[in-house]
Amino acid sequence: MNSKRKRYKTCIVLLAAVLAFGSALPAFAAESGGTTPPSGTTATVSTGTAPAIGQVALNAASYFEIKNVVMMPEQGNKTVTFTVGVHNGGATDLQFIDYWPRLRTKSGNQISVRVLPQDKDKNRIPAKSSQDISFYATVNESTDLKDLIFEIIKWDFSMPEADFVRKIGDVSVPDDYTVVTPAGKAHTIQMASNPVKGTIKKVLMSKNEKNYTPTIVLNLENVGSKSVAVPGYQYLLRTSEGYMYPLDAKAIKDLTLNPQTNKDIDLTGSVPVSVSTEGWQLVIVQNAQDLKLNLPIAFFALPAVSDTDGVDTGKAFSFTNKAGTYTAQLNTVQRLPWEDQDILTAGFTLSNKGPEALPIPDLTGYFKLDDNVKVEAKLVRTDNVIGLAPNAEAQFQFIGKIPYTSQFGKVKLVLQEKTGSGSSDGKTDQQTAASDLLEFVHRSELMNIPYNNFGETYKVTNVGRSASYKVRSITTYAGETADTFTALLEVGNLETRASDISKLVGYFKTAQGRYYPAAISEIKTKVSPDGKALLLLSTNIAKGFPTSGMSVIIGEAVTEGKLTEADKKPDAYVNAAAYWLPQEDFTVKKDFKNIDLVPYQLSLSNIRTTIDQKGVKLKFDYELIKDLMLTTNMEGRKLTLELEDSDQKIKFNKEFDFKDFDGGTPDKPGAASGQLDSKDKIIVGKHKDLEIQASDGDLIFKVSYVKKFKLNLYDSFQGQKKLIATKEVEWFVTTE
Repeated sequence: MNSKRKRYKTCIVLLAAVLAFGSALPAFAAESGGTTPPSGTTATVSTGTAPAIGQVALNAASYFEIKNVVMMPEQGNKTVTFTVGVHNGGATDLQFIDYWPRLRTKSGNQISVRVLPQDKDKNRIPAKSSQDISFYATVNESTDLKDLIFEIIKWDFSMPEADFVRKIGDVSVPDDYTVVTPAGKAHTIQMASNPVKGTIKKVLMSKNEKNYTPTIVLNLENVGSKSVAVPGYQYLLRTSEGYMYPLDAKAIKDLTLNPQTNKDIDLTGSVPVSVSTEGWQLVIVQNAQDLKLNLPIAFFALPAVSDTDGVDTGKAFSFTNKAGTYTAQLNTVQRLPWEDQDILTAGFTLSNKGPEALPIPDLTGYFKLDDNVKVEAKLVRTDNVIGLAPNAEAQFQFIGKIPYTSQFGKVKLVLQEKTGSGSSDGKTDQQTAASDLLEFVHRSELMNIPYNNFGETYKVTNVGRSASYKVRSITTYAGETADTFTALLEVGNLETRASDISKLVGYFKTAQGRYYPAAISEIKTKVSPDGKALLLLSTNIAKGFPTSGMSVIIGEAVTEGKLTEADKKPDAYVNAAAYWLPQEDFTVKKDFKNIDLVPYQLSLSNIRTTIDQKGVKLKFDYELIKDLMLTTNMEGRKLTLELEDSDQKIKFNKEFDFKDFDGGTPDKPGAASGQLDSKDKIIVGKHKDLEIQASDGDLIFKVSYVKKFKLNLYDSFQGQKKLIATKEVEWFVTTE
């Protein structure tokens, strides 16, 4: 009898242990009301070297150490990561499955702890060795680090059956504990178990009427013994108020650090001028796609802003020619992705400060890198002007191309004026002579593309083409072998006349520094004053590719030195700006009311079905509303309505083309899958009795086996689709 009780007790203990470990492992199920976002393979998560907060002794030879305790604010909560260092000084192996860390607040609230996936198989710690095992937990947004207490427990058969655990010891987070590396100090990050030392070398800053543009130079030094690839981190600037602003990392693509080598990384972003510049920090996080979490890696206090003397942006210089005196000011110098090259662009303003009108000089010029390498440049007139009235100005751009692998520290723009044609050899081919007017100097780490935080509007104020640009939303359309990633760009006409939308060039940039060219829908009609257009930007990405931390770069297309017109193919672009993209909303509506299909909104009602010897008929009423102030091109985008029963004995669908939503001719018989016969389209307005039919005489026999079916609504683009609404409906019953 005692033996049976002992075995029963042992089984209970083991079950408790299994449940404890099971709850500690990551949960991958989607939350209620949503669908699981595309899943990608989670790379090994890096860990920092935040200070240890204390030890818990197991015996005279072995102990547990709590270290690397870091807290990261998320939307509505905070993520805590920590490491348990297991030090086995005994003569036999230590089995970590017999132990577990627990986390609670000083007020007594228990917090669920989960092991990071990369460490889930770590259990046996050999004698005279140590092992680090990292964990994470989610706490509410009011919890601070100093509120936390870490416990080490052991599963113990002799303890009361309700618990079966024995507390080994606990460690509290000290009130003065900090994970922020002081300015000028180094912080070591474990990248694939290899130590990499990070240091902030300097901070540079520029400013306009709307934003600060900081450039943080982060040096990464591999102090380990093996080469390591820098993970696709996300870099954030955190203000003293707790606001977080994303930073773009330059030259990070496929970056590998060999042992005992180092690399500078320039990090650039935008912070509103209304925010205090005191107490800024650099925060490095790693997106764990499968865990749906941003895990904190390191925090750096930023040093004082370095001097930016020697940079000529924003400074006005004058030159004189036969026509008169002009003033030139260098506004921007940018390095932009272009196929397998990079584009160098320099934007400058030419103004007339005198009392008389002046002609536009015949300008030319070139770039010089590090005072040694000459790069030919083409002039682009971005303002539609033929002369400069008194106190007037015009915008110009110089464009050059370099290999994308080129490295340099200083770039110089030499502004010249053509002085006529000459020939040194008397041949017919003439060389154009030019005289130097001005030289503008700039530094590579300040060649920044202005970044706009999500929701911000970027304005281009060129003469005759003033416009505003803002990202509205993103959508991933899942496919069989690849996904299609899209962003909706809202373009506003700021002119006083109806105007064409400038042709654009775009690139999506991932957190890993990879560039994907964006196909951009075109608006071929003029947009009214104060009117807006919606452009759809799209690209193909690997199935399940993590899209967190992505941005998009957009600029005005150029062909042969002029802004691209008609159907000409762009060979460059200018006036580029970048936009941080939001997190995608994967929520699936559980009804068919007020479905957002920008620029439309759709509601379905009175959904009912009938069945006879010919097949199944699905009928419904609907209302489709359109924002009439938005001009769109929805080519390739469709709405798919799908009916399926739980056993998939019955399944058919119907596609509705967005380009037909504004009205058109009826569908031809025989639509999706060759089964449907619909004489109606979805069009703007309120409509009754839209009918879809699946012709199948055998369906009347199949439907007797099922009582309910699902009605699914998909937003699809170029054959890929995303589920946006679903509802379970009973056969032959009208559903609202």
